[in-house]
Amino acid sequence: MQDTSNVMSGSARTRITVQVRLFATYADLVGAERVPLEVAAPATVARVVETLRSTLPGAERIPARPLAAVNQVHARPETPVVEGDEVALLPPLAGG
Repeated sequence: MQDTSNVMSGSARTRITVQVRLFATYADLVGAERVPLEVAAPATVARVVETLRSTLPGAERIPARPLAAVNQVHARPETPVVEGDEVALLPPLAGG
């Protein structure tokens, strides 16, 4: 019989928790500036946004591809996200 005491279990973690920061109108839509969010792993910015839009009241009005940053670095929808990351969603900015 094989000894499996030092072998990692086949049931790897399938969900991670990230902190989502919302700014300006996005924060107004959901009524919060910070939201802990559990998402399926492996996760990307796109999956975080999709999960947020489908689970949090008001978030469905956030665009599917908002301007985003992961840990304060500009991120694309395909950017990977891991446990504990901060994903910031920023609405379009107007200036003058």
